[in-house]
Amino acid sequence: MVPDRIISPFGAYVITSGDHIKIAREACRGGARVIQYRDKNSARQEMLKIADEIRKITKEFNSLFIVNDFIDIALMSGADGVHLGGDDVPLKRAREITPDGFIIGISTHSLEQALEAEKAGADYIGIGPVFATPTKGNYSPIGFSVVKEVIRNANIPVVAIGGIDIKNIAELAEIGVRNVAMVRAFQEKTHEKVKKTNFLLKV
Repeated sequence: MVPDRIISPFGAYVITSGDHIKIAREACRGGARVIQYRDKNSARQEMLKIADEIRKITKEFNSLFIVNDFIDIALMSGADGVHLGGDDVPLKRAREITPDGFIIGISTHSLEQALEAEKAGADYIGIGPVFATPTKGNYSPIGFSVVKEVIRNANIPVVAIGGIDIKNIAELAEIGVRNVAMVRAFQEKTHEKVKKTNFLLKV
């Protein structure tokens, strides 16, 4: 069962990069309902410090806080959940070490993977890459048709990701997308772009 704390639609699902704390703060000011802390470079102690600060910000704005990959950082910082990819800890094992109500999102790249993740107990799924993107360089773009099928068949929130920016959000909204995750697009003018994203998605 999807935890009550998950707000659907999410609208702008903001994945931090660069100055993680600044982006989280500006995103929340703009109305972001979900902030994901994604950090591939910092040492673990530094990650925990950053996560603690983002947790404070998201609590102030009543936004969900998700940590990418690292369950230990998520738990120690009091995050609402974790987002796991195909090379991370399996969902079933993650459930064994996380408390009730802890949100687990799963990255998927096809309808089959999306439905499998839902069946396994994911609280939401990321589907992509919709378009070509350097952050998902190992995967080919799946296009609109797969995204549309996943939205039609899934019973949990679906977050489109991969190569999305302000210019193509309206097209995604037309096929039923209400949740979009972006990294690069939120690096500048974060506050304005979050507001614009939510407006385009009609959330």
